[in-house]
Amino acid sequence: MYRFDIATIKLITICAAGITLNVIGSVAAKYFGLPVYLDTFGTIFIAALGGYVPGIAVGFFTNIFSSGFNVEYMYFGFVSILVAISVAFLADKGYYDKLSKALLTIPLIVLMTSFFGVLIEELLMPMNAFHSLDRVQEHFIENFFVELPDKAPAVLATFFLLKIMPPDIKEQFRLLGKMQAPLSPEMNSAMKAQRKSVKSLRTKMVLNLLAITILVAAFISAISYAIYRESAIKDRINIAEGIISMVVSEINPNRVDEFLEQGRSAEGYDDVERNLYRIRAINHDIRYIYVYKIEEDGCHVVFDLNTPNVEASKPGELQEFDESFEPYLDDLLAGRPIEPIISDDTYGYLLTIYKPVYNHQGKCVCYAGIDFSMDMINDYGRTFIVRVVALFSGVVILILALGLSLIENNIILPVNTMAYCARNFAYDSEAEREGNIKRIKSLEIQTNDEIENLYSAFVKTTSDSMHYFENLRKAKIQVAVMNELAHTDSLTGIRNKTAYTETTNRLDAAIAKGTAHFAIIMIDINYLKKVNDTYGHERGNEYLINACRLVCSIFGKDNVYRVGGDEFVAVLDGADIARCEKRVANLRGMIDKFAGDTTLEPWEKVSAAVGVGYFQAGVDNTAEDVFKRADKEMYANKLAMKAVRTA
Repeated sequence: MYRFDIATIKLITICAAGITLNVIGSVAAKYFGLPVYLDTFGTIFIAALGGYVPGIAVGFFTNIFSSGFNVEYMYFGFVSILVAISVAFLADKGYYDKLSKALLTIPLIVLMTSFFGVLIEELLMPMNAFHSLDRVQEHFIENFFVELPDKAPAVLATFFLLKIMPPDIKEQFRLLGKMQAPLSPEMNSAMKAQRKSVKSLRTKMVLNLLAITILVAAFISAISYAIYRESAIKDRINIAEGIISMVVSEINPNRVDEFLEQGRSAEGYDDVERNLYRIRAINHDIRYIYVYKIEEDGCHVVFDLNTPNVEASKPGELQEFDESFEPYLDDLLAGRPIEPIISDDTYGYLLTIYKPVYNHQGKCVCYAGIDFSMDMINDYGRTFIVRVVALFSGVVILILALGLSLIENNIILPVNTMAYCARNFAYDSEAEREGNIKRIKSLEIQTNDEIENLYSAFVKTTSDSMHYFENLRKAKIQVAVMNELAHTDSLTGIRNKTAYTETTNRLDAAIAKGTAHFAIIMIDINYLKKVNDTYGHERGNEYLINACRLVCSIFGKDNVYRVGGDEFVAVLDGADIARCEKRVANLRGMIDKFAGDTTLEPWEKVSAAVGVGYFQAGVDNTAEDVFKRADKEMYANKLAMKAVRTA
């Protein structure tokens, strides 16, 4: 009797065996440092032996278990599933019956895995990191020669194992999942002929399954993306509001009218303007900074900074109101705060923040404005969608494979075989009638009535529901990944100012408990503006990345934060504090070494001013107190470095 529970146990057992083979191969390759993966032998063997469903399951779950539930590795589960599908298809066509045919499958599998592996890797890169077509071709060739020695032994081993395996064992694997006894050659031929003429029920169920799976995947993806986007926008607003507060702090409300009348000739005007340029240099996403006095006739320019694409307006110039001012004009004329504005027009995808500047009488004398680029959100959104598609592709294929197997074996085949027996039921003699009964009994169908068919449909719906909740869990993982991205600097890959703020909060809590013991090192990179202005922002970014690598190599990547455009902070605690002075000396030594190395390009000669602040119990109330000492020492070091250069 082909009972469902026994068949399921067998199916799970061979899937577990295939996954185990893959995991063992992967671990062995890593342990011995082999230039191959060895994580597809189980997938290829099980797919050739048991067909689509066990092969796809092995390929899908191998990536989960081998990665230790690492989401980055799971994106490539789709490639393993394609390997299982292609091998199952080729095995069904007899390609593993002869060695010559089996050898032909190797380049096909290698080409497929190399292409889709490179495709996923390239699409997961940020837009500014996309490789050229030539580099992609090189990447594909590199992958091909890595995949070839990885897949060829698996295919050959599968062929020889299938050759030595007893036919009855192979037949048992072929019948896995069947809900009835094997069909006779006569009935099997009749079923194949019937399949060509009657496809309505199968087609409807497959289309419904496909639609439901895609809708569920799309619904979960949409929710995940909406949550990510909302969180990302809030984070950008918080950053922009912090920067605009710095701008406002530079404006003396009592001198706004003087600056309007006298412009750059006014005492202190140039100092304020330079400070505004420094603020803009804090974050490369700041597009424009300006200060306007808003009156009935328009916007009177107090400060406006030059940009590479737009020349700044002069102090005192009158700017007519833009159409975008209309909804906010009453509030702006009244000196009231307005909500952040998000726009996507000829100036790009921008977040605009206007903050009023009040005098001591509480009157608004002008507005400070900042236009903050939101392109990062679109860039991250694209990679987010690619990741979701890569994850859900494997899940959708797995669900479809399981669904198709259930439909065929639980509904279509039993119904068609019973219909065949009914149509060919003979009444001519007792022997023929007994033969008909014997033939019906020989089907050994587990679900042979409408109630059992309804029960099978219920099992299928429950299976789909479980996949739905599994997909929800993966959506939560994606949200966690987006949260990690929000704490990571997009250029250097280290933790950003948001992460540093959380660290200082932790340090403040330790100070309050009396358990604090830490040091803060302030590193301010020199010459960034000069590199940007002389060699372009791409070289400037390279200069920052080189500086980051140097700092991380000395203080440890986990201890370093990028808190500004050219500012890094390292936080050391515990045993690392004793080695702080030595590490600072090493950093300064490397900077001196770079300065004297004539073989280095300007963007490779990292230069920085360094300051250290040690926590002093009873003196420091917050981590900010320690940071200020480090910043003060860094500033003194920067002045000294300037003195050396001018001596």
